[in-house]
Amino acid sequence: MGNIAVCPGSFDPITNGHLDIIKRGAKVFDKVYVCVLNNSSKQPLFSVEERCDLIKEVTSHIPNVVVESYKGLLMDYANEKNAQAILRGLRAVSDFEYEMQITSMNRVLDDTIETFFMMTNNQYSFLSSSIVKEIAKYKGDISELVPNAVERALKHKFMVE
Repeated sequence: MGNIAVCPGSFDPITNGHLDIIKRGAKVFDKVYVCVLNNSSKQPLFSVEERCDLIKEVTSHIPNVVVESYKGLLMDYANEKNAQAILRGLRAVSDFEYEMQITSMNRVLDDTIETFFMMTNNQYSFLSSSIVKEIAKYKGDISELVPNAVERALKHKFMVE
């Protein structure tokens, strides 16, 4: 079966911070499923399909990463994939409280799947998809924040040349 992890998120869009966690997780786990989930409290810029396509493009060089979407509970998806772990990135202390709540609820839903937190690389500790979208919307330089494919997609969305 192997050592399987699920790295969930809305990834709207994927940033270099997300990619850092995925790459490092792929070194630790035999297989990493990047699961694009819809966060009902957010209005996404990219469709689920667009997000999956972008993630597939920027992770295509990592052979043990699989990108999928899921409508439902994360723990149900993790069980379907026979995952032993949930992989989550932490940027700052401010992320911890939210992540602790989610992890505690996931443990209630299924206490056989462990959650692993990975600290993001310091150069990405300030980075979020929301910040990237805001900068891109106003034609700011995001080339150091996201992979090239994501930069192109954001420019297209905001009609920036």
